[in-house]
Amino acid sequence: MEVMTPLTMPLKTPAELAADLGWTKVLAFGAHPDDLDFGAAATVAGLTRAGVEVTYVVMTDGDAGGFEPANQDTMTERRHREQREAAAHLGVLDVEYLGERDGYLEPSHAVMAKVVEAMRRHRPDVVFTMSPERDWDRLQRSHPDHLAAGEAVVRASYPAVENPFAYPELAERGLEAFHLKWLMVYCHPAVRSNLAVDVTGFEQDKLAALRFHASQHPDVAAMEAFVLDGMEQLHRDWLAAAGPPAAAGTADSSAPAESVSVPDHPTATTTAVTADGRRRFVETFQLVGVNDPTTISGF
Repeated sequence: MEVMTPLTMPLKTPAELAADLGWTKVLAFGAHPDDLDFGAAATVAGLTRAGVEVTYVVMTDGDAGGFEPANQDTMTERRHREQREAAAHLGVLDVEYLGERDGYLEPSHAVMAKVVEAMRRHRPDVVFTMSPERDWDRLQRSHPDHLAAGEAVVRASYPAVENPFAYPELAERGLEAFHLKWLMVYCHPAVRSNLAVDVTGFEQDKLAALRFHASQHPDVAAMEAFVLDGMEQLHRDWLAAAGPPAAAGTADSSAPAESVSVPDHPTATTTAVTADGRRRFVETFQLVGVNDPTTISGF
């Protein structure tokens, strides 16, 4: 797989991405209820709309969330319900919970075995995961549970899920090893972004999903503005990185940045706004080839 930077990455819709990479089944991991919806809900909505099967796996119960101490006894039940409702709105097939304690998640072998079990049972084309890498520019992305979730999923993705001798109790249950093709990493340091997904038209699905997580949002309006502004800024960042198109054999940079022909993707021409004046939105990811045409076992 060609390694792309933000300067060369093509802008694709979720449907185009799934078609290009042959995705029909997605397994998506998050540390807490709402993590996947903050990081990837618009992309998920676009994928399910295109007929892709998506399953969520939430690693902790989110029992340390919320703002009212009197409600902590029922927080796990509430957050499970919120996540199920949000996922249903996005067209997600099912939500599974690993039952780890909020704030105590570690990439232990006990947790990794649960992750490998889910991967082997579902056998997805791609796994969505949080980044195991700390983001020093946006430290609140790097909740310790986020890092632990990312580390556990990445370790499980290679080599454990494809090693028939790892966690032999799974093979005894008929859960055979398989080779995962792709990881889609979200909640990652911006410098790692190598894939921009055009989610224009799915931004309201993302907001609707996040509204279901009412226990986590004391100011819904502020949350929605933050999310929309962030996705719009990601699109503007992509436009700035792509730069204006230049005619063949010229170095002309006078064309306006609001009109950019995307390299290597002839159907995608993007502007700062849609033809009818609506804002445009992007979610970004670090796309990682685990087993792609350029890989060989162990290298």
